[in-house]
Amino acid sequence: MELSVVMPCLNEAETVETCVRKTIAFFEDKGIDGEVVIADNGSTDGSQQLARDAGARVVPVIDKGYGNALMGGIRAARGKYVAMGDADDSYDFATLGPFLDELRDGADLVMGNRFKGGIADGAMPPLHRYLGNPVLSFVGRLFFGSKIGDFHCGLRAFDKDAILRLGLQTGGMEFASEMVVKATLQGYDIREVPTTLSPDGRTRAPHLNTWRDGWRHLRFLMLYSPRWLFLIPGLVFMTLGLIAGIALSTGPVTVGEIAFDVDTLVGASAALVIGFQAVLFALLTKVYAMQEGFLPHDRRVQRVIDWWSLERGLLLGGLLAAAGLAGLVASLLHWRVNSFGELDPRHSLRIVVPAATALVMSFQAIFASLFVSILGIRRRQHPPLTDPAEEAAGVVDAAVRKVAASEAEKAERAERGAGPEAGEAAAEPEKVPAAKAGATAGAGDEDGDEDGASAR
Repeated sequence: MELSVVMPCLNEAETVETCVRKTIAFFEDKGIDGEVVIADNGSTDGSQQLARDAGARVVPVIDKGYGNALMGGIRAARGKYVAMGDADDSYDFATLGPFLDELRDGADLVMGNRFKGGIADGAMPPLHRYLGNPVLSFVGRLFFGSKIGDFHCGLRAFDKDAILRLGLQTGGMEFASEMVVKATLQGYDIREVPTTLSPDGRTRAPHLNTWRDGWRHLRFLMLYSPRWLFLIPGLVFMTLGLIAGIALSTGPVTVGEIAFDVDTLVGASAALVIGFQAVLFALLTKVYAMQEGFLPHDRRVQRVIDWWSLERGLLLGGLLAAAGLAGLVASLLHWRVNSFGELDPRHSLRIVVPAATALVMSFQAIFASLFVSILGIRRRQHPPLTDPAEEAAGVVDAAVRKVAASEAEKAERAERGAGPEAGEAAAEPEKVPAAKAGATAGAGDEDGDEDGASAR
């Protein structure tokens, strides 16, 4: 079978029959070997029977959620290619021809673009049309380098095996983002075709929740991009904190009528520490995600890991700790010079704050080095204790011994079976001469009788 059209369904009695009939008519019109799969997520309005009567195959999916329903339908699909779309009659399944053409041409994923194809009046709320979808699609393109203009279009088609290899996990509306993000990270051939969006045919409210599902999409995009979630903000904080800290370490800085002094120095120290921690989190997250298969292998991160050994991390942490301790000693000497009395914070803080900052960063570096080493334990695999050639030879020897034992057992059984037969054969010659002797004697008696009779 070439194409399976999967539609998630939860109480779509008003529209599911229409969607199924339109899709089957498309198959017949284009001569496509296809099927319609309704992934039912627990409908209670009779949607299942309506879909069956219209010619669809209904697959029940127990786990609730948009993504769970779609994955249940995708796994049950029999076609080489799968198209997915909502069962609310907002998408025209008769326009799947361009999607299928792109798949036949070698595409792994074909996305619809509603903004290029046309959005009918009333088909999409203004908040989604002008803010939600454009912003989230822009974030996806920025974070992952994707060229897709409509990340959340519900009408899309793909190679079934290629999508199953992605190991999609999300069960809610963010499933749409996960598919595009993971396909982009894996270097899939992703293409886009214009599609239309019409007002759905339902009288009830849609399942989509604007703020909840929008946040779930944004959260997924951030969690799958440690670079934008941790690294870039961390580098910005570190840069600002370092520049401000160096500028204020020797004295106040005045810009126009605004004076920056030790209070700003404390803030700069906090920014430096926060930024350093965020950069470390970016590295740790990337290492973990690479090992667990959430993110593809990154050569740049691998080079950093290979260079940043536990010993180098401990050395870096030790140098920072030494600098911090030296600063604290200098502050004590400064206090001693002032007879351990009250100090001017504008002078003392310029010694204490950098020292404390160095100490905090030293422990961050040491702990991060230890954690990276712990993660690295799972990546190392020791070679097998036995040589493969020796193991193969042992298997062959065992097989030879088994065959030899079997042959010996067969020979022993043959000898046991031949023993009685040989004894019987040896006894036969003894019986034959005896019989012959008896016959001779009997013949002699007969001769004697005959002689006697003649004498009489």
